[in-house]
Amino acid sequence: MKRLCLILSLGVLLPATRVTRAVCPLGLERVAFGLNRPVGVAWPDDGSNRLFVIEQHTGRIRIVDLSTGAMRETPFLDLAGLATGNEQGLLGLAFDPLYVDNGLLYVNVTVADGTTEIRRYRSSRTNPNMADSGSEVVLLSYAQPFSNHNGGWLAFGPDGCLYISTGDGGSAFDPGNRAQSLNTLLGKLLRIDVRGTNGSTGRYGIPPDNPFVHLPNARPEIWAYGLRNPWRCSFDRATGDLYIGDVGQNQIEEVDFQPASSSGGENYGWRVMEGTRCSDDSRAGGNPPCGDPSLVPPIHEYTHAVGVSVTGGYVYRGRKLGGWQGTYFFADYGSARIWSFRYRDGVLTEFTERTAELNPGLTNISFLSSFGEGPDGELYLLDLVDGEVFRMVSTAGPIPGDINNDCRVDFTDLSILGENWLTGTP
Repeated sequence: MKRLCLILSLGVLLPATRVTRAVCPLGLERVAFGLNRPVGVAWPDDGSNRLFVIEQHTGRIRIVDLSTGAMRETPFLDLAGLATGNEQGLLGLAFDPLYVDNGLLYVNVTVADGTTEIRRYRSSRTNPNMADSGSEVVLLSYAQPFSNHNGGWLAFGPDGCLYISTGDGGSAFDPGNRAQSLNTLLGKLLRIDVRGTNGSTGRYGIPPDNPFVHLPNARPEIWAYGLRNPWRCSFDRATGDLYIGDVGQNQIEEVDFQPASSSGGENYGWRVMEGTRCSDDSRAGGNPPCGDPSLVPPIHEYTHAVGVSVTGGYVYRGRKLGGWQGTYFFADYGSARIWSFRYRDGVLTEFTERTAELNPGLTNISFLSSFGEGPDGELYLLDLVDGEVFRMVSTAGPIPGDINNDCRVDFTDLSILGENWLTGTP
């Protein structure tokens, strides 16, 4: 069992149920525009219904009021002076689970010399739409040999720990074999305790159940390894499972998976393997060898005939698109194609391309940089080049009597209506 970094009230994790599902037709509606290279969204659990959008190269965090659809002109935080070459910049944002009490937020940035920094800031005590730039604290930093494969995702897990994705440091075929080396933070998933002090800088802690804490010369922050460039990852808010979109080299794009029950330590194979294939680089041999059973294969992969840069997505857990709950949506940045599948008990089902619905003619989104999840579980899609944020919606419109929003009036709606009547729920 994972040790909780923080005791949180997360509610009950409900297992998925195998049912015959009706689903609504999908489409997109634009909720924000005029952004500069948006690459991620996050939100604080404060009931404000605000969506915070990060801009990669400007270093700005912008606020979209989801109640009004308006984007505030003044940034929440402006991190000028970041590195802006290649895949660098402001890459990730996460709000502290106790944000209502402490006002803390965390960012993943690349600074001018190419180093990655995990920073902490505090929101203004007088203005909830402003952060205090003077409150900066660098929790953790690590050098990047090249300007690509910076990873960049960070998020709090169900256990209250902060998870961070790191790329292999860049260049082709991970020349330093960093992803397989436990003495470097590159090519990894990291897991730290933001309340602790026993980390390398004294500004974060090492969870005692991290898998390599007691291994000599291994970095204790490492939670999983063997990753090339895990650009976008996500936790399923209902199950706690982790989905990892890992960008490939010349052959394969992959979606990796870590169940909520994991104790960490997974080796996802890079650079020994690319997806389920042996790497086509002569340097990739060694320990473990290609095909070793200790290497964890992806739950889904596709070749570069389909796309060249996977954008990891989210499992839909909102309430406005009944029937879609439990479906994972993801995309390819290069081809702007979108897909979905369901994954349960080690079995992937219902794999379907959604491009015709969500990006018909590739006209809505040209470069899909990231997915995001709103406070209510609804999903958002970001267009890097056009600077837009879209929300996934039903194109069917409201149907009288369709209480669970699955575009069908049936016994399920009647059951919900009866339960609401008995409990006094409007």
